[in-house]
Amino acid sequence: MTESERVHHAQLDWDAEGQPLSREFGDVYFSRANGLQETRHVFLLHNHLTERWPALGAADTFVIGETGFGSGLNFLAAWQLWNQLAPSDAQLHVVSVEKFPLNKVDLARALALWPELDDFSQQLLTQYPEFIGTGFHRLKFQQDRINLTLIIDDAATGFSQLLGSPHPLFSRACAKIDAWFLDGFAPAKNPQMWSDVLFDVIGQLSHPGTTAATFSAAGIVKQGLRRAGFTVKKVPGFGRKREMVAARVEEAAALAQSANDAIKPPRYAPAPWAVNLNPLPLQRRALVIGGGLAGCHTARALAERGWQVHLLERHEQVAEEASGNPQGVLYAKLSPKQESLANFNLTSLQFALNHYRTFWNQSVWNQPDKTQGIMAQASGVLQLAHDAAEEKLHQLLQEQFDHAKDLVRFVDAQQASELAGVPVACGGLYFPSAGWINPHLLCKALVQHPNIQVTCNTQVMSLQQQHDGWSLCDASGQTILSASTVIIANARDARAFEQAAHLPIKSIRGQVSYLPATDASQSLKTVLCGEGYIGPAYPTEQGWFHCTGATFNLKEKSSALRAEDHLTNIHNLRKTTPALADAFAELDEQTLNGRVAFRCTTPDYLPLIGPVPEREKFLADFAPLRKNAKARIDRPGCYYPGLYINVGHGSRGLAYTPLGAELLAAQICQEVLPVSRELAQALNPGRFLIRDLVRNKV
Repeated sequence: MTESERVHHAQLDWDAEGQPLSREFGDVYFSRANGLQETRHVFLLHNHLTERWPALGAADTFVIGETGFGSGLNFLAAWQLWNQLAPSDAQLHVVSVEKFPLNKVDLARALALWPELDDFSQQLLTQYPEFIGTGFHRLKFQQDRINLTLIIDDAATGFSQLLGSPHPLFSRACAKIDAWFLDGFAPAKNPQMWSDVLFDVIGQLSHPGTTAATFSAAGIVKQGLRRAGFTVKKVPGFGRKREMVAARVEEAAALAQSANDAIKPPRYAPAPWAVNLNPLPLQRRALVIGGGLAGCHTARALAERGWQVHLLERHEQVAEEASGNPQGVLYAKLSPKQESLANFNLTSLQFALNHYRTFWNQSVWNQPDKTQGIMAQASGVLQLAHDAAEEKLHQLLQEQFDHAKDLVRFVDAQQASELAGVPVACGGLYFPSAGWINPHLLCKALVQHPNIQVTCNTQVMSLQQQHDGWSLCDASGQTILSASTVIIANARDARAFEQAAHLPIKSIRGQVSYLPATDASQSLKTVLCGEGYIGPAYPTEQGWFHCTGATFNLKEKSSALRAEDHLTNIHNLRKTTPALADAFAELDEQTLNGRVAFRCTTPDYLPLIGPVPEREKFLADFAPLRKNAKARIDRPGCYYPGLYINVGHGSRGLAYTPLGAELLAAQICQEVLPVSRELAQALNPGRFLIRDLVRNKV
C-alpha cells in the first residue's frame, strides 16, 4: 500500500468544553457557540431542505454531497430532519468524502456532545467501519430509507470516482447530487481541498436545481462555485460569522459552459466501454432468474427500493443448488495487494458484516421437518495459517490490518485454541464479528418481502427481446412472464441464454460432509478455516451435526456423493486441528451423508455484476483496441436494454452477494454506486470482451 493510499486518522485535541479540534489543521470541527445550530443554519436552511423534502414524490431519492464527514454531525442532523419532513417511502442518500476520518473512540466522544441525536449516533457508531485504505463504505439505516456512502480519500479524487467515466464526453453519465454541504476546514487552513479540480467535479455532478451551502465566504470558494456553474450569493452567517455563501445551479447552460471552460480534452482518454446509456425503465418491475444467494439478494435490494420483483426458480424451493448447504462461512480473502480482487474482498466483507447484523443468532421454524433451525450464528471465524505460504501472507497483512481489531485480530496457536474451544495447531486471523450462516434459510428470509413474488418449479429456457422489454420463455418457446428489466442470477446456467453465452463462466464441483457431533466436537465454538472449513455443531431432526468441506474438483461433472471426498475433507481437517479430527475417527466414510454442488466462478475470480453487453456490437465498436490498447474511441458500451447479470461468486457467495446486489440495484436505478467507478468496471460483464480485444484473441 502506497503512502497516498494509507488512511491517516484525524489527530484531535480537546478544549476545556470537550470540543474536538484538528491538530493538523488547527481548526474546529464545529462552532463553539453551538455546532448543531450551525449545521441547521448553514446546510439545512440554506439548501432549502425544509421546503424541498416535503415536496418529494413517492419513492424519490434525494442525494447530498458533503466535503468532510468529520464528526458526522451534518449527516445526523440531516437524518433527523428527513425523518420529520420527508415522505415515508422516499430515500435520503448522503455521499461524504473524508481524508482524515475520526477513529470510533473519538467519534463517540464528539457525538456525545449532542444528546438529542443519541439515537442516530448509536446507529452510526454500530456500523462505523474500520478504515484500512482509501475507498468506499456503504452504510444503510432504517430499512434502507437512509443511506450513507462514506468515501475515504481526498475530496476531488473521491468525488471523481462518482463520475461516469474519465472520458470527458461521458463523465456526466452518472447519478447527480441535489444539494452540497461544503464543509471542509476553512480555506485559509486547508487550501488544498478547495481546489479547481474539486469544483470542476462538483459541476459535473450537479444538475439544474442543485444547491450548495458553505460556512465560508472566501473568494476561492465563490470563484470555485461560479466555475462549477452555480449562481452565488452571500447570506448572513451563523453566530459571530457575518457572512456565508449559498448557491444554486439555475440552468443547464451554466453547467455546460462551466464544463467546457474547466475540462481540457486529455491527450489520451480510455475507451468508455463501461458506460451504459440505456434509459431508466418507466416501470419499476423486474424479473429475477435464479433463487440462490445472488438472486435472492438482488430481489431484496430492488424490493427495498420500491420495485415489484418476481423471482423464478427451477427447483421446488429457493437455494437448492450451490446456496443450499446447511452451513456457509462469512469470510473473505484479505490481501496486502492494492488490486480489484483484494479491494472487492475487503469492501464486500465489511458491507456483509453490517448486512447480516439483523440475522445473527436467529432461529426459525424449519418446514417441513418441523425442527428449530438456526439461520446464522455470530460465532467468529478463524482463518488458520495452515501452511508456510499462508503464514507468510498473515505476516504481510499484519502491518496493514493490525489496528483494525474490530474487523480482524492476529492470534497465535494458544489464543486460537482458546477462541475455538478445541486444540488448534497454528495461529491465524480471527474475525470476531463474522460467523456461519445457513444459506437456504437466509434465502427464504430474503424473499419474505411484500414486493417479492416467488414462483418455483419453473425453468426459463430462453430470453426473447421485445420492443418494450423481455419475455422469459419455456422449452416450447411459450412466454412465462415479461418485463422491461430482467436479471440473470442462475449461476453456471446463465450461459444457456444466447445473450450471455459468450461470458467465461465456469463451474467447480465441491462436496461437503456432514459429521455427527460428538462430546468432544461439541466444544468447537467458532468456524475454523484452513484447507477447508468446519463450523460449530448445528441441530437437525436427526441430531447435531458439523458441516465440513468443501472439495475443489475441477472439470468434474458428477453430482454423486463420493467416499473419497469425505476422506479428503476429514484429512484437510486433520492438518490444522488433529484433536478435532480424532473426534470423528470412528466414522465410516462409506455411510457419511453430505452434499455436492457446483460453484460458479470466472477466470479472474471476480463476479459478473452489471448490464449484459451485446457481443457483436462490442467487438465492432471497440475493434481498434486490437491494434492499439490506447486507441481513442468516443462511444460508450452497447448493452442490452434492461438485461443484467449477477453470477460468478464462487465459494464466497455469503460475502460477495450482499454488496453485489446493492451494486446491481444501484446500476439499475441509476443511483450513486456503493463502490468506486474503477471497481464497478472491474466487475462489469463486458471486461472480458475488452481484454480479449486488447490481447487480439477475438
